[in-house]
Amino acid sequence: MSNTNNGIRWTLSSNLKDIDYADDLAIVSNTKNQMKEKTEVLEQNARMIGLKINSKKTQIMTVNMLYTPDIKVNGEQLELVQSFTYLGSIVKSEGGAGQDIKTKIGKARSAFHRLRNIWETPSIRKKTKLKIYNSCVTSVLLYGAECWRMTEKVINRLFSFHNTCLRRIMKIYWPNKITNEALHKKTKSQDIKTALLQKRWRWLGHVLRKPQGDMTKVALRWTLGGKRKRGRQKTTWRRTIETEMKERGYTWGTIEKKAENREEWRQLVLALSVPKGITRTK
Repeated sequence: MSNTNNGIRWTLSSNLKDIDYADDLAIVSNTKNQMKEKTEVLEQNARMIGLKINSKKTQIMTVNMLYTPDIKVNGEQLELVQSFTYLGSIVKSEGGAGQDIKTKIGKARSAFHRLRNIWETPSIRKKTKLKIYNSCVTSVLLYGAECWRMTEKVINRLFSFHNTCLRRIMKIYWPNKITNEALHKKTKSQDIKTALLQKRWRWLGHVLRKPQGDMTKVALRWTLGGKRKRGRQKTTWRRTIETEMKERGYTWGTIEKKAENREEWRQLVLALSVPKGITRTK
């Protein structure tokens, strides 16, 4: 972050210029000229210390921009993309987590199939199989789920995949029938919606305990400037959290106070469950 006006407005007195993690660098700018200038400065500074930017691994993404920015690295035009993978998650120009969730389901399905010999081996206890499933499949499926912008459609896709895997492990095939609630009780597993809810609130408490001015804490209340397109507002992570707060009688003020006490917050998260009346797919 910086006071210079060559990033995006972040707080009243500062702009967000870039997001860095280890050797991954994401430059953020409001205009094409700003981005071009910052990329040239980055390339020059890297060269001074003996580093070279890999133009094949460097890409550009634009939001609400009709023309293609002419930005080069090492004399090569950078590729303009609609999505890219950053820290294991897919970021899209129009926002949302739909593509990322679809990819996670694909990876989890692949992990599940690679372990099919374990699921089919009768000598391995079902309790052991379920532990392996949670360690090797569920962890892949829900990687990064704390920050997903959720809709009922994508939740149902996760819900369906999770229950299908549990049925195969427990060898419950058609025409045998079992309700989802009975399946979760039999396998001592969580409803995927409740798991997502708890992961989201666990992350919320972690962010609320951070000091004022921390990037992630500012992001909770940050609002993009400019005019939005006509039509219904999209579901966002913050709106999802605020809806869940309202359903449980909380406000931002009350949860900020609760988050200060780690043990109290931990108990609150463990007690969370999906409100009755929410439609579940079979």
